[in-house]
Amino acid sequence: MVRRIDLTAADGLRLAAWEFADPPKDQAAGEAVPGVLLLHGLMGRASHWAGTARWLAERHRAVALDQRGHGHSDKPADGPFTREAYVADAAAAIEQLGLAPAILIGHSMGALTAWQLAAERPDLVRALVICDMRASALGAASQREWEQWFRSWPVPFATLADVRKWFGEDDPRLERPSPARGAFFAEVMAEREDGWYPLFSRRQMLTSRETWVHDAHWDALAQVHCPTLVVRGLDGELGRAEAQEMVRVLPQGRYAEVPDAGHLVHYDRPDAWRVVLEPFLTELGDTP
Repeated sequence: MVRRIDLTAADGLRLAAWEFADPPKDQAAGEAVPGVLLLHGLMGRASHWAGTARWLAERHRAVALDQRGHGHSDKPADGPFTREAYVADAAAAIEQLGLAPAILIGHSMGALTAWQLAAERPDLVRALVICDMRASALGAASQREWEQWFRSWPVPFATLADVRKWFGEDDPRLERPSPARGAFFAEVMAEREDGWYPLFSRRQMLTSRETWVHDAHWDALAQVHCPTLVVRGLDGELGRAEAQEMVRVLPQGRYAEVPDAGHLVHYDRPDAWRVVLEPFLTELGDTP
């Protein structure tokens, strides 16, 4: 079962949320079950969480959000794509879906949105999972690298196979082949008359990224008082030392890492990802 739920952002944008499995039997019987909101990273989409959402649905109501500018949600030409807008969208999703207090699971940019929301609206958040997102500033050089990388994309791609090959093998940013990365990007492409293009605007992605790369986010992290699991891929973008410092700063922080995983932890190694998440979720219990 895949079900789309249309939501409305505080500024009127249309947001698409998705359930990828039938609800738990307890919910079907009218009993309350824990709610989970899944937030993808920059350039992602809700369907990247489909595998995670399906096993979560055994005991939770799990909903994945296409964030503004992504997937089937609105992509306004002039934004806004600010941190405040993304956080407000996540809050609106939790409230309109009736998930509060929710377990937030975020990857990369989605993880930053999740912890900023947990800091600002603790009433909406029961627990938090931060997947491979740094709290330190990345800086102007990082943004320039991304601009150059976006310009290097050979768009349009002739076929989806070409998408998988370029992002999984030929991309100069790759240190070694990654079929999972190729599949990840194939999910965010759409076909036009002359080939395959990204579902998102690369200009809008840079605008979104510009709002966080120049700042550190340690202060907001320290204000997250709910139980929080920090997960990194062993070969991801979040280093072990920084991840462990994030755990130290968090009042109820815990640490886990997934071997043989890159930045796309939940997509690279879905079984190992589940292994590190399930004990944390089990300790939270089944009562919302």
